[in-house]
Amino acid sequence: MVLSQKILPASANMKEFEKFLKSDYETGIFLELHISQLKHIAAMAKASGKKMIYHVDLIQGLKSDDYATEYLCQEYKPYALISTKSNVIQKAKQKGVISIQRMFLIDSHALEKSYKLIERTQPDYIEILPGIVPWMITEVKQRLGISIFAGGLIRTREDVENALKAGAEGITTSDTELWDMFAARK
Repeated sequence: MVLSQKILPASANMKEFEKFLKSDYETGIFLELHISQLKHIAAMAKASGKKMIYHVDLIQGLKSDDYATEYLCQEYKPYALISTKSNVIQKAKQKGVISIQRMFLIDSHALEKSYKLIERTQPDYIEILPGIVPWMITEVKQRLGISIFAGGLIRTREDVENALKAGAEGITTSDTELWDMFAARK
């Protein structure tokens, strides 16, 4: 997956999702949603010609495990899935769906554990949170050799540009002002 867009709009509710559907962005993320919304959201995205990424861990009413991942892949055919869980990443890869492993930059111990986990799972992408630490984006990319999305606490044009300069392929954000700011630059 090579994105032509640098911003990946992340919708946390229907109002934001509808804004994404009307935008020129081709690919977007749906964060928190209830399992009963999946069919409707998938149909709306398909009708608008949009590619969807779902955050498996944040779908209420669905346990983020192998069975849920298989169900999502078969029933909703997502463009990609995001998760912190290695079994979800491995099942998505097995089903031919792009996998994005979420990695939290908490402290050195957690960082080392994340490195070992990601070295085992080999996701297609890593999403680093918070994404406002450019030197960590560079370090993780150099260490793992996997493309990175930066997300979390990115609030300004400068934050976006710093993350991209540090090596992030794209920015995941629910900040609709950033969506608008970078829309023409996709």
